Amino acid sequence: MSPSTFASTDTSTRMPALFIPHGGGPCFFMDWDPKNEWDNMANYLRNIASGLPAKPKAIVMVSAHWIQSEVTVTSAAHPEMIFDYHGFPAHTYELRYPAPGEPALADKLVHLLKAAGIQARPDDQRGFDHGMFIPLLLMFPEANIPVIQMSLTKTLNPAEHIAIGQALESLRDDEVLIVGSGMSFHNMRGYGDPHYGPISDAFDDWLTQSVVSDPDARNKALSHWENAPGARQCHPPRAEEHLIPLMVVAGAAGQDKGIKAFTDRVMQTTLSAFHFG
Repeated sequence: MSPSTFASTDTSTRMPALFIPHGGGPCFFMDWDPKNEWDNMANYLRNIASGLPAKPKAIVMVSAHWIQSEVTVTSAAHPEMIFDYHGFPAHTYELRYPAPGEPALADKLVHLLKAAGIQARPDDQRGFDHGMFIPLLLMFPEANIPVIQMSLTKTLNPAEHIAIGQALESLRDDEVLIVGSGMSFHNMRGYGDPHYGPISDAFDDWLTQSVVSDPDARNKALSHWENAPGARQCHPPRAEEHLIPLMVVAGAAGQDKGIKAFTDRVMQTTLSAFHFG
């Protein structure tokens, strides 16, 4: 696929930008107790493709499971699989998601970021981690759409990540789907503890109100997410990497307002997804 494939045309379809929960490890592909704990989330992910305006030409996936000193993007034509979860059933290490990479799009991402004054580089050795392939196995099981995975930066600074997303907004007009893969609640000690239910509810209410606000107010609120009710109980210090993909997506949303597209009670906590555009 040549770089010109991603040039905007009058007939291009603008893609939304999505923040999705990717579940716990390979949760959708194994037995769980209780048995149906992840079913609603799995059904939400399976139905995303049918709600898009068209089939994406490519996907840019921002994964909570990849943090680098600068923004880094996969640039191999056929990235390998990275099984970055531990202690799960053997069959979950045999999952495959053979989507192609797209070196030309990776180059375009790096160019857009550098043009915005953001340090960025390609990586032709890095593979796809489970923050990418677990949800995409449900969203686009045919694995026939090129995917670029993009890292967070180790600052985990929300305003910086909003700016990263803003630099990439134009890709949506090239029929590129931008997806932030994380979790709106991510405290490993909190999962399964009913004490965290009300805490996650309060944070989720704040997050929802922020996302559906006017874009300028949204970005200001998200830049200061640590001030939200229960923020650091839902995302402990230096462990907010599962929330930061939302900041990239909010930046890529531009002037499009957000909606809460999904919410569910899972492992005693509230988990939500947000769509823009």
